[in-house]
Order: sequence, then C-alpha cells, then structure tokens
Amino acid sequence: MHIGAQPVPKSLIKRWLAYFPNHQYDTNYGLSESIGPGCVHLGVENVEKVGAIGIPGYGWECKIIDENGNIVKQGEVGELCVKGNGVMECYYNNPEATAEVLKDGWLLTGDMGRQDEDGFIYLVDRKKDVIISGGENLYPVEIEDFIMKNDKIKDVAVIGLPDKRQGEIAGAIIEVKEGMTMTEEEVNDFCLQMPRYKRPRKIIFAPVLRNATGKIEKPKLRKMYGEEYLVAYENQD
Repeated sequence: MHIGAQPVPKSLIKRWLAYFPNHQYDTNYGLSESIGPGCVHLGVENVEKVGAIGIPGYGWECKIIDENGNIVKQGEVGELCVKGNGVMECYYNNPEATAEVLKDGWLLTGDMGRQDEDGFIYLVDRKKDVIISGGENLYPVEIEDFIMKNDKIKDVAVIGLPDKRQGEIAGAIIEVKEGMTMTEEEVNDFCLQMPRYKRPRKIIFAPVLRNATGKIEKPKLRKMYGEEYLVAYENQD
C-alpha cells in the first residue's frame, strides 16, 4: 500500500498493518513543483519508521529551516525545503509567486516538518494551517493523529477558530462512526491525555469535508465554522 497526498495518522497505519500483516507499506512525498511524489521516500524496508514520510529520494536534498532561513536543530519543527533536478523552473508568468518559493535552487514546500536522529522526516502540518493560540504554535495534524486513536471516531479535522483573548483556539470537527454516539464530554475526557495547550477548545460533530484526492478541505471548513464562531464572539461584550 502506498500513501501520499496528506499526512496519515500513525494510529491508522498501525491499525491497517494489524489487519494486513502480510502486505507491505510505503509512502511517497512530493509536490507538483517537484514533479510529483518521490523527492522524499520511506521505503518498504523502513516500516519501523511508520509515520515518517522518509528520507530524500535519489538525487534529492532536503533541509528544514526557520522563518529566517536558518537550518533548525535536529528534532525542531521548521519548513521543509527540497532541492534536485525535479524542481520546477517557475510558475508560468508569475515571477512574484516564483520568488516566494524558490530560494537559491531550494523549493520551499510550505510543509512544516522535523527530522529524527536517523535523518527520517516527519510532517507536522501545512504552514498555512498552523494555529497560533496565546503565542503557542499548534499543529492540527498532531492533534488529529491523537484524536483518531479513539475507536468511535471515523474522521477528524482540526482548524483554528477566532478567539478574542488568545487570537485563535483549536476547534475539532469530528465525524463519528456509523451506529455510534459520542458526547463532547467524552471527547474532552479523551483529550486529557494531551498537553493542556493542545486540547481542542471547541468540539463540532459534523462530516469532515474531503476533496476527490482525499485531502481535508480546511479552507471550506474554516469558512463554514470560523466565520460563524467569529460572529458569536463579536456579539459578546
């Protein structure tokens, strides 16, 4: 089984491996700007690193940088950059957009990641999806990965919701498995195992919207629930 397009919860992959122990698991990472999947590759021989997207593919280089373009320390989160013969030359007739993502031959992917001691890269989230709550960076994929460990939950999407005091808070849109019921209290109790600042502050039981390729449609979800939440806050004294 090959996985790509979006980070998949580690718990889901382990569950799949338990059901299909004789099948091989692999994952590929890439962008349209890097000629699709393959610039980072796990390899079936590295199944013990389940959850990672892998190491640089043949002929590729990777680095993880901070907001100033400096390489972060091992284990720290930063933006993943890739370099190789597959990197695009430009966005057609859009030099401004090209300059934003191409720096000295490096492609800034917009994906936040970290690297372990063996050089394997783990995606944390999309840069644009990071929630800044009271000065803390919250990575929705990490929260989603944890919540998906609950056997009652079919799907989950975590988005930032406006908050007057903290700027943003984490809201979890939860889709419960057919035939099962769940309360907000159950979710909150389950999330007590997470650090307090990472726990969702708002629980919404609703379908999780995904596009034809399986990616969560977070812009649509933010529009659906974020604007509604903002109106509610603006009406408060």
